[in-house]
Amino acid sequence: MTVFFVGAGPGDPDLLTIKAAKVIERCPVCLYAGSLVPAEVVARAPEGARVMDTAPMTLDETHAEIVAAHGRGEDVARVHSGDPSLYGAIAEQVRRLEADGIPYEIVPGVPAYAAAAAALGQELTVPEIAQSVVLTRVSMKSTSMPEGETLENFARTGATLAIHLGVRALREIERVLVPHYGADCPVVVAYRVGWPDEMLIRGTLADIREKVRAEKITRTALILVGPALARGRDFRDSALYDPAHPHVLRPKIARAS
Repeated sequence: MTVFFVGAGPGDPDLLTIKAAKVIERCPVCLYAGSLVPAEVVARAPEGARVMDTAPMTLDETHAEIVAAHGRGEDVARVHSGDPSLYGAIAEQVRRLEADGIPYEIVPGVPAYAAAAAALGQELTVPEIAQSVVLTRVSMKSTSMPEGETLENFARTGATLAIHLGVRALREIERVLVPHYGADCPVVVAYRVGWPDEMLIRGTLADIREKVRAEKITRTALILVGPALARGRDFRDSALYDPAHPHVLRPKIARAS
């Protein structure tokens, strides 16, 4: 048997990859994070499948379910939100599977930052404005950040920031980022991207906290920060399609007639 760590995407069942859908549809055991994965996603499980919401379960309990399935020779779909490689808490699960000799495979999914950018209709990397995206989070009581991985350090780059698990720390985010980005820097708080109650709140570092407070959002939100988020901003075209910049697939420079 194999354990499949399946990235279910940010919420919209239509954003499941074909491979993810096929895995869920054929696995007799489906363990999913019910607080983050819509019921429509795991409704694809085959009739009679053992489908369990792991939100109230401990790591020991979920691993015990996998070990039991392994003993029965049954494949397991371990369904996570977004992409399992980002804050998926799969590292500790993989460690236990390897210790017990249980094979596994990871099926990637659409990450929240990509879905948020799509919902905004914007690119996160704009020529000469921002060419990097930093995926990070704020320090929490449960898990601190490694030394050096601070918002201040990332802010010095001027890159587009995608801050996870930080909607309750907007005051601190504002305090740290304003000196580097400016109070008028664009910010988007993307709440439950891909869900029916999706909300995209636009603002600046100076006013986003009040806007989010007005909507009573306290969880399940991604914060995007950076000048690339400005709408209608003047910027130069990418060199990718510029006739004056040949490349291996377009070796000749176009000449004006």
